[in-house]
Amino acid sequence: MSVNPDLLETLMSHNEKDPLKFNLALNNASYPIIGVSITNSPIPVNEPTTRGGVYFSDTFAYKMKGVIEDLSIVPLLTKKMLGPNTEFGELKITTQIESEGKSVNLEIFTNLTNSVQTPNSIELSMIIVKLNSV
Repeated sequence: MSVNPDLLETLMSHNEKDPLKFNLALNNASYPIIGVSITNSPIPVNEPTTRGGVYFSDTFAYKMKGVIEDLSIVPLLTKKMLGPNTEFGELKITTQIESEGKSVNLEIFTNLTNSVQTPNSIELSMIIVKLNSV
């Protein structure tokens, strides 16, 4: 996992104080994500493990949850989810934070671990695997 912990803590702090605008980029389209939460929490293993080709260096991971209200994304997510798929892809999420008086664009790369669809939206549960400032 190539996540700068200081940058991630800054992102989490900004999002807690004033919710940020997040967008999921997928197949040349952008989908706004609302109600985003980012936490550092345990994963359901008791030792470092490999799952779907993603290596967890310890038993904790940075998790991200959010809701997309555009259900046209559902068919695009089927090959992105960890689990029964042997091939999956990272999801790229973008946002902006203020740091030292400047606007900083961030790219968050995640693996989709779960999704729950309702008649009006889909809630995504993800694990953050990379975080870049651009």
